[in-house]
Amino acid sequence: MASKDLANYRKNYSKSSLDESHLKHSPFDLFNEWFEKADADPRIEEANAMSLSTAGKDMRPRTRVVLLKELNQKGFVFFTNYRSKKGLALVENPFACISFFWPSQERQVIIEGKVEKISEEDSDVYFNSRPLGSRLGAIASPQSQVISDRAFLERELHKIQEEFKTETPKRPGHWGGYILVPEYFEFWQGRENRLHDRIRYDFDNNSWSSVRLAP
Repeated sequence: MASKDLANYRKNYSKSSLDESHLKHSPFDLFNEWFEKADADPRIEEANAMSLSTAGKDMRPRTRVVLLKELNQKGFVFFTNYRSKKGLALVENPFACISFFWPSQERQVIIEGKVEKISEEDSDVYFNSRPLGSRLGAIASPQSQVISDRAFLERELHKIQEEFKTETPKRPGHWGGYILVPEYFEFWQGRENRLHDRIRYDFDNNSWSSVRLAP
């Protein structure tokens, strides 16, 4: 592979600022404000796309993009196969990090916390709300396992389609939701001369406090 020099890639950040006067008492409120602006920006196709980082007992971090499907007063909800690599890692180490990057807003949010499964009832509700193809795909795919080829997936999907021709598919027990309960937020706003604004929120003694970090 030929080397590629990226040293001269440059971007000036000057669209906004994050001053202490902009802060909310709760980081959830500030996140909601930023998310609504990102979601309304036509340049951002999926404002709810977030990077999820996990590390199992082997201590090797792994990051992938998943979709935020609910934000409530407790935390951030996403769905996956419990037998996937991330699902197995969360059994071994329930702490994770999620991050959102909205380039057109020149904003990033990093959130750390403990992850736990949501209730089976709530997982059922979400699963049943998905398009039929997505439900059948979740049943057909042995996520993260080695498979022979694409044709294997097509055969498995065909089997599932035949099986559920006359009945509604139910959520498989190995698929459902997780919620990340935040203990840490970091809000990053790009600024000129790389002197970016960084505000950290920490949860301690049942309350949130904020500090400014050097860029």
